[in-house]
Amino acid sequence: MFTFALSTHTNAGFDPLILLLMAVLLEGYFGRFELLFKAIPHPVSIIGNFIRLLENKLNREKRTAMDRAMRGAISVLLIVLISALVGWAVLWLSLTQKFGWVIETGLLVVLLAGRDLFDRTQDVMKALDDGSIQNARQAVAHIVGRDPSNLDNHAVARASIESLAENFSDGVIAPMFWYVLFGFPGILVYKAVNTMDSEIGYLSERYRAFGMAAARLDDILNLAPARLAAILICLAALVSPKARPWAAFKTMVRDAGKNASPNAGWPEAAMAGALGLALGGPRKYANKTTKNEWIGSGSAKATPGDIKRALYIYSVAILLSILLIAVIAVFRLGL
Repeated sequence: MFTFALSTHTNAGFDPLILLLMAVLLEGYFGRFELLFKAIPHPVSIIGNFIRLLENKLNREKRTAMDRAMRGAISVLLIVLISALVGWAVLWLSLTQKFGWVIETGLLVVLLAGRDLFDRTQDVMKALDDGSIQNARQAVAHIVGRDPSNLDNHAVARASIESLAENFSDGVIAPMFWYVLFGFPGILVYKAVNTMDSEIGYLSERYRAFGMAAARLDDILNLAPARLAAILICLAALVSPKARPWAAFKTMVRDAGKNASPNAGWPEAAMAGALGLALGGPRKYANKTTKNEWIGSGSAKATPGDIKRALYIYSVAILLSILLIAVIAVFRLGL
């Protein structure tokens, strides 16, 4: 099962799982590297620019839906192949060159988003604590994909907790999961697919056909990580103050399917149960209001205190994921 990262290592560098552990710890300490990426483009930005270039060239309105869907699928295949090749090149450096592992570790650090997600969610909490709904809306806009201009305090708090839970899966657990399975090619392909979904995986008139392949592939790649993330949230609730571990598990099983996404509902439902909240519900977008079901049976009036508790659970869940990787590394290395 653990076909690559668990079976490939040479004396030229460190075991891949050791690199992953170092990267997680470095990213947790240093965070966003904002100054660095003001000078050079972030790898995800490079991928995003290439996706937009292909989309502008291939997704013409005059073409039929079938034609646009085929061109979208070809774009996905091209980006996946390029990402895999680049990933293999980085892996080759890491395994064969004396300090190649430094490059791989540095790239791993910038492809993980644990600290960044924590900081941005904490920014929302601080703005609400300060009584500034405008600042809170601006802060939550960094982590949600909808216009927050009409959200009240409770809705902003709910949106930040929902995003924290969902992005714990696709911003933290999924990248680590695919790295553990397939090494650097695995994480880079996953990040490319996830970026494609963010750029073109919408049900709007423009993207419905062209982005279909990207959206479906992203769903497939997140199936296992989303459920693992939800289980980690349930386990984290066991040791988190005022959290409800049994309610987290029950809500996860009962309400995960209420989210339109086949994956996002799992960590979101686990977090809702752990906090005793109702998350999700109807959402206002620029041109429509969706009638989403509520996830969880608690109060919908989320507060900054609930965000703080969610951040605690999130932090413990990340520590549990680090412990899991360490245990796998111990068995892998025969320590």
